[in-house]
Amino acid sequence: MSVPVLYVALSLLAIGLVAGFVLHRSDFCLAGAFRDLFLFRSTFMLRPLLLLVVLAAVLFEVERQAGLIDLPFPLFGPPTLFSLLGGGLFGLGMVLSGGCVIGVLYKLGSGSRPALLALAGLVLGSGLYAELHQSVVPLLRSSTLTAAITLPQLTGISASWWVALFALFGGLWLWRWQSLGRLQRLSPVAGYLQPWKAAVLLALLGAASAAVSGVPFGVTTSYLKWMAGVEVVLAPAHVASLPIYGTELVQMTLPFGGGLLSGGAGPALDAVALMQYPLIGGIVLGAALSSFFLGEWCWHGRVPSRQLAAAFAGGILMAFGARLTPGCNVWHLWGGLPVFALQSLLFIAGLLPGAWLGSRLIVRIVLSKEPL
Repeated sequence: MSVPVLYVALSLLAIGLVAGFVLHRSDFCLAGAFRDLFLFRSTFMLRPLLLLVVLAAVLFEVERQAGLIDLPFPLFGPPTLFSLLGGGLFGLGMVLSGGCVIGVLYKLGSGSRPALLALAGLVLGSGLYAELHQSVVPLLRSSTLTAAITLPQLTGISASWWVALFALFGGLWLWRWQSLGRLQRLSPVAGYLQPWKAAVLLALLGAASAAVSGVPFGVTTSYLKWMAGVEVVLAPAHVASLPIYGTELVQMTLPFGGGLLSGGAGPALDAVALMQYPLIGGIVLGAALSSFFLGEWCWHGRVPSRQLAAAFAGGILMAFGARLTPGCNVWHLWGGLPVFALQSLLFIAGLLPGAWLGSRLIVRIVLSKEPL
């Protein structure tokens, strides 16, 4: 392992550790933010989420102007109708699971059984999608809406202007909420971190990740790689027959050197593994440390079977949504939306009705006391 690669891996591990700690202390759950919108008509967590996105947009633009990163980020592509469908499936799945792909990790770190089931669903769902991928590819290509990747590319208007407008109007809303005390949550819980403070820290961590690795937060391809790792032991010939595992998804050069790196969905330790594995490990460990220091860590044993089943099914749905879009809510909300990626805009448009449907199913099935 070269020095630049080792530097990136250790840096992302450290970023993941801090992110896991912050996510646990603030319970900054994106699935909960959208679930609460439809289940309780609460918009509280959407406010710090807007703060995160506005800050990320400004920070990414500063990094671009300074020559630290290239935009759009690698792995973002032209939008398709499946970006919309994928967002819907993902929104449904994350509400059923009680956490998104990042939320599942920090909750797993604190000992959540549903999070473990959701993670298993994510891995299995990724493998199931791999079986169908070759049939989906022609549909993806035929439903491409434009060759442009971002709104600045589509409109011909400089990204700096889009960021300035977004920061202006988003900042005005945030200032209004702050003046009304609507960014602050009263909580008697020891060690609780206000979500707006978490949003600031997470935006800074996302910018640090981009500066170090060239890409924002994202972990979903790892779940596909894990399934490939299991399958290659049990049925190596079958893995070799699936094109998705042999497809090169990205070619990139690290900001601090190290030569050209490539990576894909196969089980190899490649560029994708370098970008995502340290983050995953760091988030789980950071949340576990936070929980341990608070004296709260325990393996939550008694969980209703319906909740466990919903978490597992939700994980499968999230996996399909993440592969169709492609990318998860963190990738699109923290990475794509701040750079006005068209894929991300469609993903979010689909995420909302998906989360609404998930909220209805939670009430009718998971929380219901009537027998199925």
